[in-house]
Amino acid sequence: MTGANPAVESRLADRIWLKSYPTGIPAEIGPLEHASVASLFEASCQKNAAKTAFICMGKSMTYAELDRASAKVAAWLQAKGHKKGDRIAVMLPNVLQYPVVTMGILRAGLTVVNVNPLYTPRELEHQVNDAGATGIFVLENFARTVQQVIGKTQIRTVVVGTMGDMLGLKGHVVNFVVRRVKKLVPEWSLPGHTPFTQVMAGNGDFKRTEIGLDDVAFLQYTGGTTGVSKGAALTNRNVLSNAVQSTIWLTAAYKMKGADPSKILYVCPLPLYHIFALTVNMVMGMSEGAANLLIPNPRDIPGFVKELGKYKVNFFPGLNTLFNALANNEDFKKLDFSALMLTVAGGMACQRPVAERWEKITGNVILEGYGLSETSPVASVNPPGSTTFSGTIGLPIPSTEFDIRDDDGQSLPLGQVGEICIRGPQVMAGYWNRPDETARVMTPDGYFRSGDMGFMDENGFVKIVDRKKDMILVSGFNVYPNEVEEVAASHPGVLEAAAVGVPDEKTGEAVKLFVVRKDPDLTAESVKEFCAKGLTNYKRPHIVEFRDSLPKTNVGKILRKELRGP
Repeated sequence: MTGANPAVESRLADRIWLKSYPTGIPAEIGPLEHASVASLFEASCQKNAAKTAFICMGKSMTYAELDRASAKVAAWLQAKGHKKGDRIAVMLPNVLQYPVVTMGILRAGLTVVNVNPLYTPRELEHQVNDAGATGIFVLENFARTVQQVIGKTQIRTVVVGTMGDMLGLKGHVVNFVVRRVKKLVPEWSLPGHTPFTQVMAGNGDFKRTEIGLDDVAFLQYTGGTTGVSKGAALTNRNVLSNAVQSTIWLTAAYKMKGADPSKILYVCPLPLYHIFALTVNMVMGMSEGAANLLIPNPRDIPGFVKELGKYKVNFFPGLNTLFNALANNEDFKKLDFSALMLTVAGGMACQRPVAERWEKITGNVILEGYGLSETSPVASVNPPGSTTFSGTIGLPIPSTEFDIRDDDGQSLPLGQVGEICIRGPQVMAGYWNRPDETARVMTPDGYFRSGDMGFMDENGFVKIVDRKKDMILVSGFNVYPNEVEEVAASHPGVLEAAAVGVPDEKTGEAVKLFVVRKDPDLTAESVKEFCAKGLTNYKRPHIVEFRDSLPKTNVGKILRKELRGP
């Protein structure tokens, strides 16, 4: 806390966003209670032993069960000769094995390398080699990908699990359906692999390893949406700090609702291998002793809605494309949202038309936040208790500073668009084994250059206008795709929209809009006419192309680079 230190008080006086903080939220976080994420998890499992930690496909796992199962993973890895600091890849979707394996790796003093299960062999090979991973946990559905690259990697330990491994008797039925009915398991062969059930048959006696705040807990690879995927080295200090920062913010929201944070049910539709869900759902959720409802496949919207109907969800973290898909599902509109207290958007810009539809259906105002893999991830959030969707990414959270800078690194006045630069305890230690890339994004005074363009207003709220690399230059004027997309998305006949720049002889670049129709009779001309009402001439789409769907990352971010083409 800050009250007793005049030097800190003086420094904080320059942070104009603090005047917009709700009552009771401190400017700074206090000393960290734990020295590692593993220690935090262990303490929570002891304190909340009888409570539910995770739910998946109807099966609940208590904190005590998580404690025992993760100890078996830790002991098994140590018995296999893995030493402190070794990197272990986790290639799992949102199933109960994910928290078990991740907690086990951390307890053994090892580093978690989160891997997207849908990676191609090329992507997997790059990531595990870049990380120097020596072990991998994978679901059998994706084992074939591992088979194709393992000979070109340092991986010597392979554990293969199934969808039903931790579901009890029901697991046999689930495995039969996954393998035989849905045929979701391509043939694979990984000689010498260990079945996950065999790891679970161990005794769980692992040797405690001294783990410090500056040890790397996670190698969190950037999505690769703007270039080569790099590993953000997130220390225990980074992740624990962000969990504390986020908890302070959200606890204030629960208090406003008269709720006990330890009795909250989170829904977890975003994959836990993604930094948003990892920190906000797993780390923060476990720190509070809350429960997480895991959704293995949120792209199956009807299945997701059916699952939501079985539970009284209190906290819903997600992103724009997911909220949009749900808001356009008729069965979702029929659900009971009386228990829903908080909806937080991150991962990409949340569009106002989507936020308005969400509020109309659920009664919840979406609190938009902002962060990156490199910031563990949360850097700013709109204030709890907001009664309207602000269209901004909110205020820097406690112990976090934002500075808007130009290309020369100079701070810009309020209201001027520049690159958002972030400083705080959640900012990564650097990119794994890439000092050149680290130097490119870190300023001499300790700020991380986000690559996002935005401005800060007089109350400290920050508005993102777009990714630096996605900006379109039309006749020398900057056009931000987010703005074009938000206008297009407000058309009642448009389901989704994405804007990119394409070469143009007259203007250098022109705006091309890709649209997924909600109304099958929607025409390109009607889209252009609609956009002309909300956009000045040079921002208007020059070309409109209709698609059945838009390319997205597994988290749901629209891949503009794929739409731009080579």
